[in-house]
Amino acid sequence: MSPRVIAIVGLAAALALPRAAGAAAPRVQQMVVFRDGHALTKRVSTAATSIRVSGRRCAVGERTPLAALVRSRPGPLGFRDFGACSSRARDAAGILVTRIGPDRNRRQRGWVYKVARRAATAGAGDTGGPFGRGRLRAGQRVTWFYCVRAGDCQRTLAVSAKPATGGIVATVRGYDDNGDAVPVVGATVSAGEVTGITGPDGRVQMALSPETHRLVARKDGFVRSFTEQVEVP
Repeated sequence: MSPRVIAIVGLAAALALPRAAGAAAPRVQQMVVFRDGHALTKRVSTAATSIRVSGRRCAVGERTPLAALVRSRPGPLGFRDFGACSSRARDAAGILVTRIGPDRNRRQRGWVYKVARRAATAGAGDTGGPFGRGRLRAGQRVTWFYCVRAGDCQRTLAVSAKPATGGIVATVRGYDDNGDAVPVVGATVSAGEVTGITGPDGRVQMALSPETHRLVARKDGFVRSFTEQVEVP
């Protein structure tokens, strides 16, 4: 057998080998924000897994928000299946998350998720992806939060900052379900023990020492931001 044929056969054999569970599944940045405002932020695997729903064992596909949520173990989870989940991951599209930790869905209130700054248009277990255009990619941000009114959830906050003389200027914006932003007045921006309150333009200047700081923005009636790092020269 020629070296070229041997190489082709070897490549085909390697491609046919099953991948170790979770070996190549990307990790995403996930934040779960509970009703009382506290949050769990974690870099988690999106490896395929399974859950039990109404007495059935149901497969959950790789690179889905549901797989990441289950693997992050944020507390007791509850599910309801509006489809026919099974041993096939593609059947998990109708699974609804009804509980995370102490917080359970109630009528028009319950758990939803965003990818980046937009509310997903598909179920968390849908193998078509959150928006029907592909599954999660490495490093993407997924936010789970308890929506107080279905179809018109509270806005999620995002904070950014630029160095300024003696510190930074932080900007806070609030994003609706469609990912449209408005400046948020009255948001509290925290950097350790230092805090500031945003003005009508969503900005606040903060005096910070020359080092790396971690910022987070909060306001009642909004979902808190991810923590961001800013370097003050």
